[in-house]
Amino acid sequence: MSEKNREGKRTARERLQEQREMDKARQKRKRGLIVGGSVVAVLAIAAVIGMVVANNNSGGGSGTPAAAPVGATGTNKLVIPTGATDAPSTLTVYEDFRCPACGQFEKTYRDTIHSLQDSGQMKVDYHIVRIIDTNLGGTGSLIAGNAAACAQDQNKFRDFHDVLYENQPPETSDKFAQKPYLLQLAAKVPGLTNPAFTACVNNGTYDAWIKAANADFGKSGYNSTPTVLLNGKSIYADPKNPLTPDKLKQMVAAANKGKKAGTATPTVTPSTSVSPSASASASASG
Repeated sequence: MSEKNREGKRTARERLQEQREMDKARQKRKRGLIVGGSVVAVLAIAAVIGMVVANNNSGGGSGTPAAAPVGATGTNKLVIPTGATDAPSTLTVYEDFRCPACGQFEKTYRDTIHSLQDSGQMKVDYHIVRIIDTNLGGTGSLIAGNAAACAQDQNKFRDFHDVLYENQPPETSDKFAQKPYLLQLAAKVPGLTNPAFTACVNNGTYDAWIKAANADFGKSGYNSTPTVLLNGKSIYADPKNPLTPDKLKQMVAAANKGKKAGTATPTVTPSTSVSPSASASASASG
């Protein structure tokens, strides 16, 4: 064999060997990419699961009831009761302080509700929700709801509740998100504003409680505010059978026939304690 032929065969073998080495290197890189991609995918899935769990656990969903205002009742203490605790009838109201329909309900029925409460015929259980925040954006429903819960700690819920609706802004303005404005409104209620109340409003003490009440409303089967029940039966917003103040009185009278009026009032000792951190925050915010 000539020297030229031997050199040609050697060169061919070298080229084949080089090609094999290149193929091995490509296969190794491919395996590395597959393994690395799998790890990234697993980590990404884990991150998504973590986000879902975190979201589901927010707003009192972790299994631990959110801190509730003084005197709150019901499952996980998500209800603020007003009126005689032994009244024979119960009006249940799901409301949102930004909700214009809730404002209209209050304007129409407030005096009737107060009369029935004060005479011991009916107590009212309030569930405070924040569906307008969800639908329109903003935080006014949440922050006003927290302020109302703070007023409950001072045994001033009903008075402040009425002041909020008397001064309800258009739902699109979200003015209730401004804590100084809520504190300004609170000054209209004699005896409400004090360091404990101010700190409670500024620190969003019951934000998680409002979120938990809102989540509970989502499971109730109702989807709008106000939702109004008398002794467990929905009585409002039926166009075929519209409610009126006189009709509400008649319905309560019929339900209470033969029953004694309530006389027991909820015992709520106003809270005056302020933690050092809350006091500092209140001072900074005020």
